[in-house]
Amino acid sequence: MSKFEKLKSLNPHLSFYHVEEKQFELYGKIITDYNFDEIKAYMEEIQIPSEGNIYVASDSKMEEKLVKKQIEATSYGQMPIQIGYCNGLNTFLNGLEYHQGNEINFAVTDMVLLLGKVQDISERMYDSKNVDAFFIPEGTALELYGTTLHFAPCTVTDEGFKTIVILPKGTNEPLSNENEVDSKSDQLLFMKNKWLLAHPNRKMLIDKGAHPGIKGDNIQVNH
Repeated sequence: MSKFEKLKSLNPHLSFYHVEEKQFELYGKIITDYNFDEIKAYMEEIQIPSEGNIYVASDSKMEEKLVKKQIEATSYGQMPIQIGYCNGLNTFLNGLEYHQGNEINFAVTDMVLLLGKVQDISERMYDSKNVDAFFIPEGTALELYGTTLHFAPCTVTDEGFKTIVILPKGTNEPLSNENEVDSKSDQLLFMKNKWLLAHPNRKMLIDKGAHPGIKGDNIQVNH
């Protein structure tokens, strides 16, 4: 039994797919245009935390690599980007976010992404029963569309996961209070270019001001 088949059997409560299956086309696409070897080697030096997740939006050493200029020139049409990473031991949905602009992920390790569609948000609420789970094998690069709801990956081993995260520059920075238009009237806007719905069980996010916009189970991925 393959790792994917085993994970699927352990998660009968989920619509569980391999990233190479047709269902992923609703959310994004696999990309093979870039060589991530340099930043993958750098990620081998970055540790997985002993608990929870760590997210670094912009890592200067990763952004020195040639692949940054290549991705900026092609995938982002010469717009500036940031390259960072997310490592951790997460197994829960906890929240769902989206951005204006596509996001590129590179799976340094095997992992699972829990994905949804912005179109299924109604009155600032989203039902977790609509989430699809996708197994992402180590070494896979993928592009998530701006209409794709996503959050931190879920681990498929006790050791945890590592993923490279590429976004338009400035995404996930703290909101500014200097704008003439009161952006805080948008209850889902959590950080710059980050609209977030949190599951009510994720008190840490709620306490930081995230909108409790997910109803249904706080989905867990078993491994």
